[in-house]
Amino acid sequence: MSNFQVGLAVVGGLVLAVMVAHSAWSARRNRPRQAVAVEPGDPGFSDTQPMAGIEPELDAAAFELAHFPLVATENKPALDALIDVIAPIALDDSVSGDAALAAMPTTRRAGGKPFFIEGFNELAQRWETPLAGQRYGAFQAGVQLANRSGALNDIEYSEFVMKTQDFCDAVNGTADFPEMREEVARARELDQFASEHDAQLGFVLRARNAAWSPGYIQQSASRLGFVAGVVPGRMVLAAASPGLPPVLGLSFDTQAALADDPAQSAIRELVISLDVAQVDRHEQAFERMREAARLLAQNMDGVVTDDRGVALPADAMGQIGSELELLYDRLDERDLSAGSAAARRLFS
Repeated sequence: MSNFQVGLAVVGGLVLAVMVAHSAWSARRNRPRQAVAVEPGDPGFSDTQPMAGIEPELDAAAFELAHFPLVATENKPALDALIDVIAPIALDDSVSGDAALAAMPTTRRAGGKPFFIEGFNELAQRWETPLAGQRYGAFQAGVQLANRSGALNDIEYSEFVMKTQDFCDAVNGTADFPEMREEVARARELDQFASEHDAQLGFVLRARNAAWSPGYIQQSASRLGFVAGVVPGRMVLAAASPGLPPVLGLSFDTQAALADDPAQSAIRELVISLDVAQVDRHEQAFERMREAARLLAQNMDGVVTDDRGVALPADAMGQIGSELELLYDRLDERDLSAGSAAARRLFS
């Protein structure tokens, strides 16, 4: 082999080596970012397991947008004249809780609206959902006037009357129903108010360069206090009081989280969300949402945008915050303060 041929072979070998190295570098650069193993005591260590859910399991009928059941406080009744049609039920004689439970309808809905029956506990002197072993001197049935599925309509009101009448027949009670036309009109007015004051915010965090793996997202978010929810690809920032809806949600591709090898899943965006009416104003949810978005963008090499991909500068976020304060004020004026039981039911 001549010197010229040897030289060509050497050059060819070098070019091939460079190509292999570049290919490996490109593959490494484009590989989804992975979670880093940490030990107890290391900065950013969290003992929260990736899928340790804190969101309660709900039946299909109760699983609405709020995703959280009504939490009873201070023995207050669930029914509220502000957002419910209420029909008092007079009794010939007191009724046991066991009999009341046996007479309950099989479903607690009238169409798309929650349906309630409460009894007046003679011993405790309070309204409550009937309990076995107690006695009740009166009952009241109710149906919610509006929720995110719309206002109570004639058909739903009629179903409410039929369910209540069936209960009355079983406990020897007599119901006093409000006039349907008035209640349906009230439902429409409440629904109009709710539609004009419903705010569900979302910030999209998009990867600038390398994509993220599910583990990398979970590790980064857990450092800010997020924990995994019951749905794969969802994390939540818990409220100060147990049992209340989360302050914030964080979600990414469910299919990527369920992949056989999640580490190879390439995720290029996630969403940080806030359901305004579900969270108490004092939680300062929007401020925490902004800060979480800022820190995740900084730590994960991402950019914060709206759902159309337009970057959200600080002044735009400030404007959103100012408008939210006005929204909170309007809800307070209507006795539907954000995070209250009534607001959580109405905006669900």
